Amino acid sequence: MTPPLGDIAHVGHAQLFTPDLDASVAFFTDYLGLTVNGQDGDTVYLRTYDDYEHHSLVLTARERPGLGRLALRTSGEEALQRRVAALEAAGRSGKWVEDEPGIGRLYLTADPDGHEHALYWESEHYRAPEELKPALKNQPQAKPNRGVGVRRLDHINFLAADVLANAEWQEQLLGARPTEQIRLDSGKVAARWLTFTDKSYDVVYTEDWTGSSGRLHHIAFAADTREDILRAADLAVDTGVFIETGPHKHAIQQTFFLYVYEPGGNRVELCNPLTRLVLAPDWPLVTWTEAERAKGQAWGLKTIASFHTHGTPPTA
Repeated sequence: MTPPLGDIAHVGHAQLFTPDLDASVAFFTDYLGLTVNGQDGDTVYLRTYDDYEHHSLVLTARERPGLGRLALRTSGEEALQRRVAALEAAGRSGKWVEDEPGIGRLYLTADPDGHEHALYWESEHYRAPEELKPALKNQPQAKPNRGVGVRRLDHINFLAADVLANAEWQEQLLGARPTEQIRLDSGKVAARWLTFTDKSYDVVYTEDWTGSSGRLHHIAFAADTREDILRAADLAVDTGVFIETGPHKHAIQQTFFLYVYEPGGNRVELCNPLTRLVLAPDWPLVTWTEAERAKGQAWGLKTIASFHTHGTPPTA
């Protein structure tokens, strides 16, 4: 049975591993404009200025880069318990933890590929200190006066050995809706975009051509406008941030984007927040063919290969 729509309210926050914690923190604060909102040993909590919760991103020192967990906030306690019951009934049992500031109990589980997911409901609303109070009371924090000034965490793109198995796990057990996908000539689904909200996508699964499991393709943050993405490219050139591709426009989902690497080796996408809305309750799944995908992005830029992922950024 398909879960009730809306049990997952939105993508809450994500955790990244980095072998260079100080350099990664500097990237996210100085270049992207996030604010540090606490530290616990080798873990640092950061927030975007328009996030109502304690943190948007968790950076943890590890030997190799990659994704730690993706945290999804439910629409209530009953919704949380429904999702936990569905996961356990499907044999995807997890465990309860309480290990993040500003967040209550989290239920940890994993998709078929091994990516850790945390589901939670209890969350403290952020209260800005005096020096970060906004002029407008409907904004959690003042806009940053440095870097790009990204507004929020936008989406996560997982690499997966089996795209369809992971996408259907999201759909059948968490209530995600598929909006677009790539189907190869062989019939294999090579990528699928899914949403929990009216945004056209919150989570993406992309085929890992190496056959590996549990890896990250990228994490994405939304800026206010396309001009902010262009400015981000200029700032990257000025400050030595490696640009992998863009600025440009995706054909799939039509997102205006820029791909960069943070110093720890994780790919980060910057995108405009005007993501297309999926308002039709009977939205048809848009399928792109192999031939259509071979044309590249919306304006002809070559699509990057999905196996180019976290690690030392390539040289220009």
